[in-house]
Amino acid sequence: MSKPIAENRRARFDYFIEETFEAGIMLTGTEVKSLRTGRANIAESYASVEGREIVLINADIPPYGHANRFNHEPRRHRKLLLHRRQIDKLIGAVQREGRTLVPIKLYWNDKGLAKLEVGLAKGKKLHDKRDTAAERDWQRDKARLMKGDRGD
Repeated sequence: MSKPIAENRRARFDYFIEETFEAGIMLTGTEVKSLRTGRANIAESYASVEGREIVLINADIPPYGHANRFNHEPRRHRKLLLHRRQIDKLIGAVQREGRTLVPIKLYWNDKGLAKLEVGLAKGKKLHDKRDTAAERDWQRDKARLMKGDRGD
């Protein structure tokens, strides 16, 4: 996996990520060119079930600067490409178990194709978020203390 184009850093804070999937995305030519410039935002986006397909909603890929009137719409719905078994599993989890599909990372794979890491997630309650923040703070303090002990 190469350098990410865009990351959803709040996803791991707001959700318990149970399982991740690598999905392709149906993009137009100007969207690919815009992604090649490294400009995209998936922070407010989510994936949803439409029929028997999984669709990425509200992902912002800004218009390509050198394109003409055939430029793409920045926040259009984009179909995610997964195997049928994966789609059926995700649809079942979303509809029966109340899970959420959260985009985690948008990146180029080794073949140069745009891929989206999608997480099957369960929402965190407020106290869970506080626990996560407290654990992160403790890990930071512990590392600081350990670093200070090495110098003496």
